[in-house]
Amino acid sequence: MNQALLLIDIQNDYFPGGAMELVGSPAAGVQAGKLLQAFRQKARPVIHIQHISTRPGATFFLPDTPGVEIHGSVAPKAGETVFQKNYPNSFRETPLLEHLRKHQITQLVIAGMMTQMCVDSTTRAAADLGFQCVLAHDACATRGLSFGGKTVPAESVQTAFLAALNGLFAKVQSVEEVISNL
Repeated sequence: MNQALLLIDIQNDYFPGGAMELVGSPAAGVQAGKLLQAFRQKARPVIHIQHISTRPGATFFLPDTPGVEIHGSVAPKAGETVFQKNYPNSFRETPLLEHLRKHQITQLVIAGMMTQMCVDSTTRAAADLGFQCVLAHDACATRGLSFGGKTVPAESVQTAFLAALNGLFAKVQSVEEVISNL
């Protein structure tokens, strides 16, 4: 099995002071950094995904702003792959699938932000494309959502999406568990 780390949208706008601060982003960034360090130490492939917003009216991840930059907790090193995307699914209109197949990657360890949006859509797509996925739950962050006059706190959003992904789409584990299995 060839394994790669996929870090999705861990960008400045999701951290304190950013245009779309997420609940728990600093802690998730630290955990994602631990994963990144472990993959680097084992000389395993790392892929950074960076969202650049091209949608009219977008309020974050705007081109040429500090908020769009990959956060320092997981800053890419020279030689690490970085793909830019414009949609929640990291496979849509990017070279990600071609890259994974070219390098014969069969398993993805996934971490990133926002759990209910880009992490969810990318994990589901990866599973549908035949990749074995491991999702590091404590290296992900999200925000509260509202619907029908009700507000769902970030912790509940996080739990619901992780529970929905666990099993069929991914094996959801802590960063500690993932690292112990490398």
